[in-house]
Amino acid sequence: MGLPALEFSDCYLDSPQFRDRLKSHELELDKTNKFIKELIKDGKALIQALKNLSTAKRKFAESLNEFKFQCIGDAETDDEICIAKSLQEFAGVLQNLEDERTRMIENANDVLIMPLERFRKEQISAAKEAKKKYDKETEKYCAVLEKHLSLSAKKKEAHLHEADSQVDHVRQHFYEVSLEYVFKVQEVQERKMFDFVEPLLAFLQGLFTYYHHGYELAKDFNHFKTDLTISIQNTRNRFESTRSEVECLMRKMKENPMNTRASAMTPWRDICLYRRNVSSFVSTWVKYYCTYHREPKRVTMVLFDQKSGGKVGEEESFTLKSCTRRKTDSIEKRFCFDVEGVDRVVLTMVQLDVVGFNVVKKFIYAVETRGIDEQGLYRIVGVNSRVQKLLGLAMDPKTCADVELDSTEWEIKTITSAIKFYLRMLPAPLMTYQYQRSFIKAAKRDNQEARITEIHSIVHWLPEKNRQMLDLLTKHLANVANHHQQNLMTVANLGVVFGPTLLRPQEETVAAIMDIKFQNIVVEILIENHERIFNDMPVPGGGPANLQLNLQPRRRSTESKAPSCSERPLTLFHTPTHSQKGGHNSLSSSHTPFLMFSVTNPSSSSAAVNHNSSGSHGHSWTPRNSLTSTDRDQDRGLTARQNLQSRPNSL
Repeated sequence: MGLPALEFSDCYLDSPQFRDRLKSHELELDKTNKFIKELIKDGKALIQALKNLSTAKRKFAESLNEFKFQCIGDAETDDEICIAKSLQEFAGVLQNLEDERTRMIENANDVLIMPLERFRKEQISAAKEAKKKYDKETEKYCAVLEKHLSLSAKKKEAHLHEADSQVDHVRQHFYEVSLEYVFKVQEVQERKMFDFVEPLLAFLQGLFTYYHHGYELAKDFNHFKTDLTISIQNTRNRFESTRSEVECLMRKMKENPMNTRASAMTPWRDICLYRRNVSSFVSTWVKYYCTYHREPKRVTMVLFDQKSGGKVGEEESFTLKSCTRRKTDSIEKRFCFDVEGVDRVVLTMVQLDVVGFNVVKKFIYAVETRGIDEQGLYRIVGVNSRVQKLLGLAMDPKTCADVELDSTEWEIKTITSAIKFYLRMLPAPLMTYQYQRSFIKAAKRDNQEARITEIHSIVHWLPEKNRQMLDLLTKHLANVANHHQQNLMTVANLGVVFGPTLLRPQEETVAAIMDIKFQNIVVEILIENHERIFNDMPVPGGGPANLQLNLQPRRRSTESKAPSCSERPLTLFHTPTHSQKGGHNSLSSSHTPFLMFSVTNPSSSSAAVNHNSSGSHGHSWTPRNSLTSTDRDQDRGLTARQNLQSRPNSL
């Protein structure tokens, strides 16, 4: 199991689970930093101490053999597996070279030491500085909240508004610092897969030249070296694409922080509340992290201290009966409320119709007859206005007959972009939301034949029109890949272009972006095995449940080389919106236990909880505990729905 993905939306919730995930990333960075320092130290010893070359090389090889990469996500691609095992391969090579007793090492400082030091200084050190800033802002934010909480409601209105503004400013700055830190941590984790391994590969390549018997060893190593070079390049290409997507998502979070919080369609709500604990002589306020499930109105809370790194107690839960605002006349604190618990456990959307099939067939015919050998086919994009104009004319029954694709008016890049645009404009991806996760899971299987067999079965589960269009498209892409010597569009490159389009997820998250590489693998398998998948029926019992995996793994072609095109395919994510109705739970007279909450940060989905219960049947009084909050909406009848994305039945 790899490192968990860090969602930017969790920066606003700042939950214990988020802190735990972030801590695992920090530990991995610390381990990587220590390993790189040791590796640099060993490398320098190898260069300077020729007399002790044998000892230094064994230590260096041992260090390489012990280190293991941790990838983000729950599965690895073939390229990542290749990169992950590269250190063990390097260690084996060094052990073989030790037998040859060759002492000549030149240029090792330039090709090995300097890149590793640069990676450590520019990347890992930057992540450490971001952590210091993040910890400082966390402490500052918590201090401001606690100070603000202690303000008396008897203060003048102007003074309270000024205090609210100060809290909002500090809170916004904390969110921005948190987003930037999460972005940097994940960037370094991804970047080390190539920035860290590539210098080692260059160092080994240099050694072959100066060792007496290095030539024969280099020939033996050449196959893995080629595979590793392709894997590094593929990983680098995926990183560039993924990084731009994640950076764009981070900018969206910064620009629209209100839209980043849990949406109304989720059945739960996460907030931080302060619970008032009352004893014989004194009352104290304790911070809790709470999760409220609308159905069956269940509240779960746990002691939580951000400054100490997470939760500090066991969970407790109760069923919510009512929630009522406590007027400030009855208590000095602001934003207090009483909680009573139950004493029991839009270009018009295109369609997959006859018109769509005819248009795609017409476009494919034009591409195959006019530009099958054009470099960067499908990767180089056309002008958006021209693409939309072409597709609009081709889809319109009144003008479709007048579209002459043989004319120089329509460039090949415009036609190929129109095909991709049509696929993106479908109401659902061609391979459907329903089976999107099934395809991804199939691509994550360890065995190549198992992947093919499972994807073969899933393709035949698709609706008939979807399968026919997919058949038409992949047959064309296989033809394009057959001309990769001329157009530079290998199967891997076509997977990068069409994976996010054919298998786009319903929701844009970091985890979904990390799965793009597996979307690409699905498209590669469809192209490479087009005849088998679409012309043959799947083997009975060959689906995901009964597939036997004792088969030979796939070998990647070494001829696949990505073209040096700067253009990237456009990936659209469609997130449906839903409207939900909800209301407040009014406080009714009851003999069941009461809870009193103080919302300390409704606008950022953070608060804290108090649970103090007492009561008996037949009595007209109910003990209550009071809670306070720092939210500025004190005069709007706080029900924890305010400034919390208008959630129904939320705390």
